[in-house]
Amino acid sequence: MLKNKLIVLLALVSVLTGCVSTQQARVDFDRNNKITTSHYKTFAWLNENKVLAEPVDVNPVMKVRIDNAIEQAFIAKGYQLISDAEAADFTISYTMGSRDKVKVDSLPTTYRSAFVWGHGYYGGIGISNNNHVRNYTEGKLAIDVYDVKTHQPVWHGWAVKRIKSSEQDNPSKAIKVVVEQVVAQF
Repeated sequence: MLKNKLIVLLALVSVLTGCVSTQQARVDFDRNNKITTSHYKTFAWLNENKVLAEPVDVNPVMKVRIDNAIEQAFIAKGYQLISDAEAADFTISYTMGSRDKVKVDSLPTTYRSAFVWGHGYYGGIGISNNNHVRNYTEGKLAIDVYDVKTHQPVWHGWAVKRIKSSEQDNPSKAIKVVVEQVVAQF
């Protein structure tokens, strides 16, 4: 009985660990340590378009979702959005994109060896592979912060995430979570 409970518990932990690892984006940042940001209170968009380099196949509805999520994430951190970029403490911009990828796993499934004794030694080894091919889409979002007074880049944060089909059908929640993860690093 105890053995069965342990097996069920281990299976549950494995499933939950797998779910968590596929849900998380890889997030990182780089900072310009020569510029102090502790006095920042206001921000604005670097340019009217908001995105620094718009992909050719951009979905305009998706772009609006990302614009809003970035604004809300900085506001949630206590910064005030203003319309005049020259009067702001810092400006923001971002880049986004996605790439279709293919992952191929090739694992040995059987290992056979045959030994034949006779007038000499004849040995044979046979290995067959199990190939597993997965197609998926990987999305990337990078947010940039610039100091208005010095016109220097201050911070660059980014996230890379495998986009599940359910997230492609309803992306708002995934966008919000990823943007919050990136902006939390600022």
